[in-house]
Amino acid sequence: MANSPDVEEPTREYPVPDEAAGPAVPPPATPTADDPTADSPSRPSGFARLLIFTAFVFALIVAACLGLRAVHVLPSFSNPFAGKTTDRSQPVLLQSMRDLSRYVAADGTFQVIVDLQQDKNNIPDFLINDRTLFVGSGTVEEYVDFGALSTNALKVDDTKKSVTITLPPPQQSTAALDMNKSYVVAEQRGLLNRIGDAFKNNPNQQQKVYQLAQQRITDAAKGSGLDQRAQANTEKMLESLFTRLGFTSVSVTFTNP
Repeated sequence: MANSPDVEEPTREYPVPDEAAGPAVPPPATPTADDPTADSPSRPSGFARLLIFTAFVFALIVAACLGLRAVHVLPSFSNPFAGKTTDRSQPVLLQSMRDLSRYVAADGTFQVIVDLQQDKNNIPDFLINDRTLFVGSGTVEEYVDFGALSTNALKVDDTKKSVTITLPPPQQSTAALDMNKSYVVAEQRGLLNRIGDAFKNNPNQQQKVYQLAQQRITDAAKGSGLDQRAQANTEKMLESLFTRLGFTSVSVTFTNP
C-alpha cells in the first residue's frame, strides 16, 4: 500500500540496543523529598560542633572574669612570668660616728659636663681609646663651725642689753654627687679596649670621672658667692635668736680666714 503524501510518516521505534555493547545505562533518578538518599545541605561534624561550643564557653568565661575584675569583684591575679629582683646586700656596717656643731648656712647645687679621654700617643683612637661623656650634679654646703669658738667669742653686756659674737669664717664642704641626677651620656672605646674588657672587669673604671666631676664642682663653688650668703644667713639667725632672748643690740663679726 502506497503512502499518502498528506500523511506523515509514523515515528520510528527506538533502535534495539546491541547486546555486545553492554547493558544500557538507565537515566539518573530524580531525588524526591521522601528519598533518604537525597542530597542535603552540608552540616558540621560532631567534633566540629563540640569544638565551637567549647570555644564559645571559654570566651564567655573569660569575658565574665574580666567584667567582674573591672568592678573589683574578683581579686587581681599576678603574672606568673613577671620579673623578680633579689636583694642579697649585706647589713649596713657603721664605721664611725661624730658629733657636729656646725651650722649649715647655705648650699648650692651645681652641674658639670665632664669629657674625659684617655689614649696612647702615636696609636690610632680606633685601637686604644677610652672616652667618657658624663653629666654630674652635686651639692656644696657652706657652714659655720661653732665648735671652734674661742672662750672670748661671746661678749654680753647686761646693762646695755647688747651682745657681741665673733665667729670663724664659713667653711665649704666637698661636693656630694647626686647619682639620681648624674648620668653617663656616651662612652667610646677602642678595639683593644673592648677586647680587654671581655677578659677583665674593672668596677672602678668610671671612678676617675666621678672624682673629676666632684673636684670641678667643689672648685666652682669657691667663686660662687656661697661664703657671703652663709655669713648673711648666720648673722640673721643669731640676731633673731638673741633678740628673742631680750637683747636689743646684737653684733656678729667674722674673723679673717
